[in-house]
Formats: sequence, C-alpha cells, structure tokens
Amino acid sequence: MTLNVAAYHFVPVPDPGALADRLRGQAETLALRGTVLVAAEGVNLFLAGADEAIHAVLDSVRAEPGFDTLQAKFSRSDEIPFARLKVKCKREIIAFRRDGAGPADERAPAVSPPDLARWIRQGHDDGGRRLVLLDTRNREEVGHGTFAGALTLPIDNFVDLPEALAPHRESLADATVVSFCTGGIRCEKAALWLRADGMDNLLQLDGGILGYFEQVGGLGYEGGCFVFDERVALDPALKPVSPDAPDA
Repeated sequence: MTLNVAAYHFVPVPDPGALADRLRGQAETLALRGTVLVAAEGVNLFLAGADEAIHAVLDSVRAEPGFDTLQAKFSRSDEIPFARLKVKCKREIIAFRRDGAGPADERAPAVSPPDLARWIRQGHDDGGRRLVLLDTRNREEVGHGTFAGALTLPIDNFVDLPEALAPHRESLADATVVSFCTGGIRCEKAALWLRADGMDNLLQLDGGILGYFEQVGGLGYEGGCFVFDERVALDPALKPVSPDAPDA
C-alpha cells in the first residue's frame, strides 16, 4: 500500500529556493507525488509513495538546520492520491498575510490530542474553564465534518479568519479556546497571531485533526476530515470516507 505523509514546520529558511530544488530532486528520484511548499518561514508538504521513499525525504528535511523536530502524520491508501509532484517556493507556506504570524522563538501553546479528548469528556479544561473548539478551516472543509459543537466561521479563505472571529472574541474571554485544522499548520499560525493580538486564552491542537485521529480516534468528532488529495476526506480510522456515508 501507499504511505501518505502530511508534515509542516515553521523555522526560518535562509535560502528557500535552494531547499526547494534539493527536495524536488530527491522526490523525483524517489518517484514521490504530492505537494511541497517552501518559504522563508518553513516547509509544508503532502507526499505519497513507498515507505522507504517517504522516510528518506523526511530524514532529509530533518537534517536541515532547525528542522530536527519536524513532526509528521501518516495514513495509508491503495493508490497514490496525487496526479503529479509539485514543488513551489511561496511567500508563506500557508497564506495568512499578517505580520506576527510567522516563525517565532517558541511555538504557540498547544494541547495534545489525549489531553483534548479528556477535556471533551469532562466538558472543561483541567482548571474547570469551559472549553470552546475553534475550527480554523473554510466552510467547504467544515461541511465534511468537525468537532461536535465547535465554533465554525463562514470563511472561504484562511486570510479571512481574524475578521470573522472578531465578533466572537468578547464572548470567548472566559473560555479555554482550542483552535484546530487539518494537520496543525493553520491553527498554529492563527494561534501565533491571535495570541499576539491579545487572545491569551487560545491554544492550538497539536497535530490538528489528523494527529487527533492518529492518537485518539474520533472521540467528539462528527463526520470526516477533508484532505487535499484525491481521497477527499478521511474518517477517524484514517481511511477514505465512503461516498455513500451520511453527511456530517
């Protein structure tokens, strides 16, 4: 079976073009398909292929300065769910277009999937504060599934999140807010910016929905998780959602 990997890491990249060229050459040699985005702020990749090839690329990325702690989420598929390989240099590895949302000396505070699962069962965090789950994805993705009771926003693009969230911020002041997305990149970037903008009660879900599925399963989640390949959406077992499955 094919091994699929989703991984990102925020760290300053001195020469994004050179890194992109190295990763393109290696991925082509190893017959991988998918998408690799490189920017001055880091790397974001979705790749599929043979196990050894995937791990070889991850080892190569982790050997780059600052990338040693890169984390990856894995899933399996019968076929490679990408038509071709695309490697691009971008201004951002996920477009947000706001200062203060790039790499920082430290990550935004995070909650692990097992801890979030416990909070969901409890209905509050370990300090007794009410829990609000904030979906940072767009409305199309949310339509495939999300956490039960999550705050979802009527956005089509990630860049619109701050304005869409603004009317809710006062009502969230007494809560512990956990932002989440597919693999963690958007909830991390949003958390960095929003905390700098004064929302100090905001955490990110470490590893996003895919990391939650991998470590916990589907506790508290309804439906599937949209993914950016031909599988469309994955269920909590990290299998493609059946086309005749009921809507979330």
